[in-house]
Amino acid sequence: MANKIHVKKDDKVVVISGNDAGTVGKVLKVDTKKNRVYVEGANMIKKHQKARTQNAPSGIIDREGTVDASNVMLICPKCGKATRVAHKVNEDGSKDRVCKKCGAVIDTIKKAKGE
Repeated sequence: MANKIHVKKDDKVVVISGNDAGTVGKVLKVDTKKNRVYVEGANMIKKHQKARTQNAPSGIIDREGTVDASNVMLICPKCGKATRVAHKVNEDGSKDRVCKKCGAVIDTIKKAKGE
């Protein structure tokens, strides 16, 4: 079973520890099996890339590496602060992700059809 991660793709997060502490960026990709996320502009690595086609260039490219999911905090879209995430279950079975600092609803997760 996949791990539950408190951030999702396209969330705005801040890195709270490591070499890139304080970096703010968007979550590009989430790897639930390894409990890691790709954050825009954080943990930049150099990749030596070979030309795959005749038109594609080869060379050294900069790209984002992974950051452990426990090292990022979600930034609330309403108050703009780094916050933890609470989950609130509604009467219709859907879940809300809620900011722990200001109480604003971040987004709603729809109820699964099988439940």
